[in-house]
Amino acid sequence: MSGFKLSNPAAKKDLTDSPLAMTVHEMPFPGDVVQADAQRTRMGRWKMIAMMLICASPVIASYFTYYVIRPEGRRNHGELIQPQKDMPQVAAKNLQGEVVPLASLKGQWLLVNVSTGACAERCQENLYFQRQLREILGRDKDRLDRVWLITDESPVAETLLPALHMAHVLRLDLATLQSWIQPAAGHQLQDHLYVIDPMGNFMMRFPANMDVTGASKAKRDLERLLKASASWDQAGR
Repeated sequence: MSGFKLSNPAAKKDLTDSPLAMTVHEMPFPGDVVQADAQRTRMGRWKMIAMMLICASPVIASYFTYYVIRPEGRRNHGELIQPQKDMPQVAAKNLQGEVVPLASLKGQWLLVNVSTGACAERCQENLYFQRQLREILGRDKDRLDRVWLITDESPVAETLLPALHMAHVLRLDLATLQSWIQPAAGHQLQDHLYVIDPMGNFMMRFPANMDVTGASKAKRDLERLLKASASWDQAGR
């Protein structure tokens, strides 16, 4: 034999048309890969921001309604806190010494009094106004909880206990408390009543040394807050 020759034309066709025939594919450049990764990262961040805005939009809308879209001449008695301060992720203790996560208070509007366990005259007056303000809210009172935060280990007088029925009484480290709730300049923590929103944000402070006239104005503030948040906040946690 002088040499091997492929004499079948069909065989030649099979070799060239076979799906296993070698094909050269263009390899991606490293820069293209980096650009694609960066684009995916940006898209992920925008999706996360959009999700956060959707979750926060009811709260933003209620504050916008309360503080921006309001009748001419309306004035707030309470001072809006800017920026709002988030609730610290810590544990407190109740009067029985049991550990209570502070975050367990979230889910309700809170009207907060702060003092030592001895509870001097100003503290007792704030506890009184705190209780009265909640009661006169009528059907909305179940959306507001009373909270007394005690900054030391002093015992609470037995005579105060009946008035604390249905209130949350917790001992919280003073330094931690001061990182969250602050009085107006020239005043002390025990001088005010404070408002915490259902997200745990310290967002309003009523003027120091509340009296009957001040309590009447504070009531109107609380009613407007509850009305503005009615679309997303319900009673109970």
